[in-house]
Amino acid sequence: MDVKKQLLNLKPYQPGKPIEEVKKEYNLSKVVKLASNENPYGCSAEAKQAIQDELNLLAIYPDGYSAALRTNVAKHLGVQEEELIFGNGSDEVVQIICRALLDSSKNTVMATPTFPQYKHNAIIEGAEIREVPLVDGDHNLEAMLQQIDGKTTVVWVCTPNNPTGTYVKKDTLLEFLSKVPKEVLVVVDEAYYEYVVAEDYPQTVGLIEEFPNLMILRTFSKAYGLASLRIGYGIANAELIRKIEPAREPFNTSRLAQVAAIGALNDQEFVAECREKNKKGLQQYYHFCSEKGLHFYPSEGNFVLIDFQRDSDEVFNALLEKGYIVRSGRALGFPTSLRITVGTEKENAEIIEILKDFI
Repeated sequence: MDVKKQLLNLKPYQPGKPIEEVKKEYNLSKVVKLASNENPYGCSAEAKQAIQDELNLLAIYPDGYSAALRTNVAKHLGVQEEELIFGNGSDEVVQIICRALLDSSKNTVMATPTFPQYKHNAIIEGAEIREVPLVDGDHNLEAMLQQIDGKTTVVWVCTPNNPTGTYVKKDTLLEFLSKVPKEVLVVVDEAYYEYVVAEDYPQTVGLIEEFPNLMILRTFSKAYGLASLRIGYGIANAELIRKIEPAREPFNTSRLAQVAAIGALNDQEFVAECREKNKKGLQQYYHFCSEKGLHFYPSEGNFVLIDFQRDSDEVFNALLEKGYIVRSGRALGFPTSLRITVGTEKENAEIIEILKDFI
């Protein structure tokens, strides 16, 4: 059976190794996963209780419009309910955007390296991919502007960027948005927004009225700790949301995900605590890198990219043997680096000691 020709050389997404597989392969009793930027502190107790309260309704389809969650998120953000679209993780919102706006006659512009699902979904739709290399870990927005032409429909800006953790400053983003043609959608992916502490990080939600071609992506998978439930959302002007909604699958978010997200959203104290612990965890890695003379990018996410100046798979495997799963930079466009999720203070200290011995 024939499939689209663009799928023939397209590899499926490869997540980090599962904990159980590593335990079995290396005969380990304890394995710590710091590979997928999950929240090491789990999720809010309010989210857990919301799931428990919903268990008797598993036989009933979820609300396809996510009405209760929509109301809560709109109130939290100060936007209209019609300015939101929900997905099975923000990954699905990326897919919806590509399905709605890209085809073989269009092109899309993005940085490289960045979150791979922009390119992955654009390839499936047959669009031309225009990639602009990062400069010192940052988006080169001026060069990205130069790639836009009459066939460009979507531009992707990941901030904080995965895998570097760098971000686009407020003034820089505003200047960029003012120069992008109004018929070109700018997607600002803020999956790690809740971890950001930089004072000059832009508050993009307030810009959607001024820039009708702006869409912001956020998720409950990271700081909110609901990665397994797969729920994220997009924020944009109501007309744009209305136009792309038909590309969304019916019942695409589950009952459990919706109620858990409401519970998580209502517990901002938990999020603030996670943000503060993450900030301290990053400092553990910064100190280690400074001590050992290793290059790293200061991160606004819950991960850090460290250059070990050797084959990243070598360092990756050394950690794996000790029961620590991280992400090799080889698949991320940084073949001599590791991307390490910030864990608990104890987990960070343990992995740093292993790295010191390895070095």
